[in-house]
Amino acid sequence: MCGILGIVARSPVNQLLYEGLLLLQHRGQDAAGIVTSERKTFHMHKGGGMVRDVFRTRNMRSLPGNVGIAHCRYPTAGSAHNSAESQPFYVNSPFGIVLAHNGNLTNADQLMDEMFRQDLRHINTNSDSEVLLNVLAHELEQGSVRLRLEPQTIFSAVANVHRRCRGAYAVVAMIAGYGVLAFRDPYGIRPAVIGYNETREGTEYIVASESVAVDALGFRVLRDIAPGEAVLIDEQGNLYSQQCAPAHGLNPCIFEYVYLARPDSVIDGASVYEARLKMGEMLAEKIRRQYAELEIDVVIPIPDSSRPAALQLALGLDVAYREGFVKNRYIGRTFIMPGQAVRRRSVRQKLNAMSMEFKGKNVLLVDDSIVRGTTSREIVQMARESGARKVFFASAAPPVRFPNVYGIDMPTRAELIAAHRDEEEVNSEIGADALIYQDLEALTAAVRSVNPRLAHFETSCFDGNYITGDVTRDYLESIESRRDAARDTVESDEGPQLDLNLVTAS
Repeated sequence: MCGILGIVARSPVNQLLYEGLLLLQHRGQDAAGIVTSERKTFHMHKGGGMVRDVFRTRNMRSLPGNVGIAHCRYPTAGSAHNSAESQPFYVNSPFGIVLAHNGNLTNADQLMDEMFRQDLRHINTNSDSEVLLNVLAHELEQGSVRLRLEPQTIFSAVANVHRRCRGAYAVVAMIAGYGVLAFRDPYGIRPAVIGYNETREGTEYIVASESVAVDALGFRVLRDIAPGEAVLIDEQGNLYSQQCAPAHGLNPCIFEYVYLARPDSVIDGASVYEARLKMGEMLAEKIRRQYAELEIDVVIPIPDSSRPAALQLALGLDVAYREGFVKNRYIGRTFIMPGQAVRRRSVRQKLNAMSMEFKGKNVLLVDDSIVRGTTSREIVQMARESGARKVFFASAAPPVRFPNVYGIDMPTRAELIAAHRDEEEVNSEIGADALIYQDLEALTAAVRSVNPRLAHFETSCFDGNYITGDVTRDYLESIESRRDAARDTVESDEGPQLDLNLVTAS
């Protein structure tokens, strides 16, 4: 789960990219980077930490140009924080190319070996994003004539990227002297949207992970990038697009709607906020049907992602809705913090219970999901300490039982509270008086009701069905091993920063 951004504007783009990263900060707090282009020269600044900490006024002044891409990162698939893996990545052969990526390649090891043995390219980090960049660079080199690129040549290169790469990827890249290239994996797992803005000087374009960045920066949403599609926006503001995958289908990650995306975003034609309201409706129906014996006095959300579901759940049950927790907004999202101990410590720093809403009441707490159970256990205890008579717990998502290998930080079953426990055992672990999970069928129906064209979803963390068809037991074990090694070598959250002016190949 990372945030990607690309803009082709008619005026300096650095401020737009910075503000866009702030809007996508929820997608990654580990590192951030911006690259702009000016007369075939790339200007880069990136480093570890939050967007506001990485960029200062002097950094922004060193990022001239009307074209640029940006990225905010959080580590996945067992990677620890590493300043060398901050994005965007850069290569200068055969063209100057920078690339930022959201997702995870499931065949990165195979591709890395091919890079070394066949393509004669050197990979400097363990990041699959650098692998993807080098695959793209190699395919552009193979398809170009006398090192000149045409849109069709670029689209053919993307088709070969689809042929070679497996997994989930939404990509934004910049090719020196040509413009911004964006594409999405043939399954459409990770999101990407295009927006535009009409000015006196001509049309400006933006590509972003979520529509919230498009809207808030003053652009209008054009459409989502289709699975397998590539979009090229040249430096003159001309837009070209082509379907580059012979087999493709839309399977958006259901967890985007549950937790990852901002509620004010629209992903693949479905409002995240409206989908979460529907999740609450579905939960209310299940409670009325199967848990009618529960005497619920009040419904309290665990801020922030669960608020829409909790509100609609309370309405469906005709029960009072109250805000029982105050959130410290200066603590990051616990789900994407790298270490279990850090997550546990941060829960009580992040949330404070208001006793007046708990004392003497049977409380139904609502969260978007239960992943590791660390947060849930602490919050149930906080509710009891605040005087709740009984504490019930509802999850707007089904039990998370399987690793996610497509770009979300839950790669090992050992860390998932529901992986080897039934619902009664999970309930005992978190210390609640009752636990209600959303059914998977109800979850998918909730999102589909917002956009009926969404026939299929990527739901592997709930059902273990990996739609790319290449995820084996050996692969899952290798991720677990890497994660254990990474945990032993976690660096500080704020690493060194990098400022570069990259003179690109002509």
